Amino acid sequence: MKTRLLSLGWCGLAMTMMLAGCATKPYDYTNFRAHPPRSILVLPPLNESTAVEGTYSYLSTVTMPLAEMGYYVYPVVVVDQFMKENGMPTAGEMHQAPLSKIREIIGADAVLYATLKQYGTKYQVINSATVVSVQAKLVDTQTGLVLWEGTATAQQNSGGSGNIFADLIAAAITQAVNSSTDQAHEVSHLANTMLLTPKDHGLLYGPYYPKDKQQ
Repeated sequence: MKTRLLSLGWCGLAMTMMLAGCATKPYDYTNFRAHPPRSILVLPPLNESTAVEGTYSYLSTVTMPLAEMGYYVYPVVVVDQFMKENGMPTAGEMHQAPLSKIREIIGADAVLYATLKQYGTKYQVINSATVVSVQAKLVDTQTGLVLWEGTATAQQNSGGSGNIFADLIAAAITQAVNSSTDQAHEVSHLANTMLLTPKDHGLLYGPYYPKDKQQ
């Protein structure tokens, strides 16, 4: 597990980013290189967290990094509506859609399946922790092979300054702000960066990513 800590000023806000499942050896990209996808269909994630808003809040953060990595990504709103109109109103039912039909009707080379393990903010007396933990796998629509899979967890902590009264006030403000906004939505961007970055275990660049910028 890799941990990176960033100090963000007077409020003691800390960002801890953890990439789960890291091994000493790089990911085996044999299947990916044998069936490199050009287009990806992203389904709404399964949501194992207690935050009902997590499914579509997280979904909205995934397509841009995939597109920036050089893939054609089908518009998630269009895909979601299409699935619902064809008798699959929930993420669980969408995940059961036959790959052959997705390839035949939509034309996607691969499907990205994700599961939210954690999503949201937990509050304590003088601090809080916003956590997004996600598992994902990319599956080839022609062969059914898993081309790539990974897990990432991003956590944002709001810690104490040492002054109990100031910390109590700051905690109350933080909880009030977070209750009216989706703080985990921002943390999702960090989780996706960790999940997808093509170093050792991330997703490899797609065909539309400039060759001279690949590392």
